[in-house]
Amino acid sequence: MTAPRRPQVADCLVGVRETPLSVDECLAAVTRPQAGGVGIFVGTVRSSDHDRPVVDLEYSAHPGAIDALREVALGVAADFTVAALAAVHRVGRLDIGDIAVIVAVSCPHRAEAFAATRRLIDDVKSTVPIWKRQTYADGEIEWVGCS
Repeated sequence: MTAPRRPQVADCLVGVRETPLSVDECLAAVTRPQAGGVGIFVGTVRSSDHDRPVVDLEYSAHPGAIDALREVALGVAADFTVAALAAVHRVGRLDIGDIAVIVAVSCPHRAEAFAATRRLIDDVKSTVPIWKRQTYADGEIEWVGCS
């Protein structure tokens, strides 16, 4: 029996972009005939944070963010039976409702696709150097992800 195929760089779509993100692009990037399950998480800009109205939001990324994103993706691929995965994050000024991040993972079965998708978004949010600046209706500005 051969070991499960692990993604190489060609099986990973990773990106940090100033342009709108596409769920269709990410789904196409992970669709494989051997994958019976695809998990997708789409993070959007919400109108409030902890019941405080948000009027402006901007994401900034460290120059090494793309490399960190690729490392996170490959780390998830090493721990799950992944056919392919995608992780893209938007930077710049975003409006309420805009897509800020998409992760997608395809696996042979749904349970593993769900688990790998959850791990991928959690690791992206906790380790990739991308920061969010939120301006609230009262004028206060808060940076998120800078700890």
